[in-house]
Amino acid sequence: MDTRVKTESAFDLGAWSARHLDGVERALERWVTAEAPAGVDHGAPAELVEAMRYAVLDGGKRLRPLLVMAAWEAVTSDRVGADATRPAVPHEAALRAACAVELIHAYSLVHDDMPCMDNDVLRRGKPTVHVKFGEASALLAGDALQALAFELLTPELEGMPAERQARLCRLLARAAGSAGMAGGQAIDLASVGVSLTESQLRDMHRLKTGALLQASVMMGAACGDASAEAQAALKTYGAAIGLAFQVVDDILDVTADSATLGKTAGKDADQDKPTYVSVLGLERSAAHAQELLGQALAALAQSGLRNTQALQGLANMVVNRSC
Repeated sequence: MDTRVKTESAFDLGAWSARHLDGVERALERWVTAEAPAGVDHGAPAELVEAMRYAVLDGGKRLRPLLVMAAWEAVTSDRVGADATRPAVPHEAALRAACAVELIHAYSLVHDDMPCMDNDVLRRGKPTVHVKFGEASALLAGDALQALAFELLTPELEGMPAERQARLCRLLARAAGSAGMAGGQAIDLASVGVSLTESQLRDMHRLKTGALLQASVMMGAACGDASAEAQAALKTYGAAIGLAFQVVDDILDVTADSATLGKTAGKDADQDKPTYVSVLGLERSAAHAQELLGQALAALAQSGLRNTQALQGLANMVVNRSC
C-alpha cells in the first residue's frame, strides 16, 4: 500500500517550481559574473569566474532556493491575505536569499568533491570542478562563491534594511559554519570506518545536510516577517525535511545508478562511511523517511499559515524522489 502523503491535486508543483527556477537561474547568471560591481574599479579574473559559473549554473535540483521562495510565499501571502493559488511576485530580498543559499551549497560541493575530502569525479552529471579546472582553481572558486553569497545578502537597497540583512547573514553563516554544514562534514570525515549509532548518525546529518536546508526555510520566513508561531512551525518543518533528504540520499546511493543520480553511486559503501542504510537497513530507512515527511506536514498544519501548498509539495518531492 502506498503510504505517501499527497498534496492537494489543484496545486501544480511543477509549474510553480519552473517559474521560480527560471527566476533564480536568471539571477545567478546575472550575479555570478566577471563584471565589476558598482563602486569597484575592476572585475574578477575571467578564469576564476568561469570555474564559479561551472560550479553553480545549469545544474542541480535547486531545492534550497525553492524552499526559500516557498517559505517566503507562505508567510507573505498569509500576512496580506493573498489568494494561495496566485503566483507571488518574488521580493528582492527573497530572491537574493535564494541565490545566496545556492551559492553556499555550490561552494560546499566544490570543496567536498576535492581529493582531500570525498575525492569525487562526477557531480551534476559532469566532471567535478577540480577535475575540470584543477585543485587550486576549485579551492578558490569555492571560496569566491561563499564570499559572493554574503555580498548578495548585503546590498544597498531600500527594501533590505540593515536589520534584515544581518538576520539573513546570521542564519546562513550559522548553517554553513562549524555548528552546521562544515561541522557535519568534519564529523563525516572522522567517521569513515567507524560504527555509529542511529543517534550519532542523525546528529551528523542534521549538521552536514539538514542545517542548510532548514536555514533555507528560515531565510524565506525572515524575508516575509513571519510570526513567532509560524517561525517555530517552519523550523520544525525544515529540520524534518533536512534529515529526510539525507535519509533518501543514503537510500538512493545503493538503489540508483550514477547516470540517474548525476554523481557517483555507491561511493558511501566504497568509502566505508556510515549511512542510514548501513545502520537501519533499507526497509527501515524508507519507513523513517516517510515518518519524517509526516512530521514536516504536521508542522505545516500547525503553523497557522494558509498558503503552504508549495512547502507541502517540496516535502513530498524530497522524500519520494528517484534521483
